[in-house]
Amino acid sequence: MENGGGGDIECNKNNKEKEGSVGGEGSYRYWVREATADAAPLPLPKKLSPQDHLPSQPNNLGSVWNTAGTWEEKNLNNWATNRIKELLLSVASLEFSGGRAEIAQVSKCSGDAFLVIVRNKKRVGYTYELTLKVKGEWTVKEEKRMVKGDIDFPEFSFGELDDLQMQVQLKDEKDLSQQDKLQISQDLKLFLQPVREKLLQFEQELKDR
Repeated sequence: MENGGGGDIECNKNNKEKEGSVGGEGSYRYWVREATADAAPLPLPKKLSPQDHLPSQPNNLGSVWNTAGTWEEKNLNNWATNRIKELLLSVASLEFSGGRAEIAQVSKCSGDAFLVIVRNKKRVGYTYELTLKVKGEWTVKEEKRMVKGDIDFPEFSFGELDDLQMQVQLKDEKDLSQQDKLQISQDLKLFLQPVREKLLQFEQELKDR
């Protein structure tokens, strides 16, 4: 019995030696973690480069002077007009049951295109009108006939290409019957889809600017 009591006293004494006191009354116990082989290595000091001392710059969409990203509008008419013409002239010729035709010229490409930055957010838009000169060859009454015409696209704007409209006007069609003129006009209306695809490409390029 006495030996057992002595063991308890010795154990309590050892525990108290591992305790520290603060302010006399309050006490706390702390544990020291020994480094082991599988412990994470301590971080190594790294020398900072001059660039590390520079403050980070915000990702502004506007011009250099517009660091706050407030209202700013850019006129993109020159780029947009040239790009639309370039894309439309790249449309391939179309083959029909009675002939073939191609876009010979973009005779009218008028409108406006812009980029607006408001509170560091970008918004683009445009409004345009087009007239395309087309030419082609059709077999009319077993004879090859050269036919020219205009395809007009009334005013259209950004995001409205699903509703794109077109009007066909034939030139020098006096010797053509009403049925022939109707067939050639229907053939030329097939340019609507490839033209729409080129304008959609233009819209995407405008958004990416």
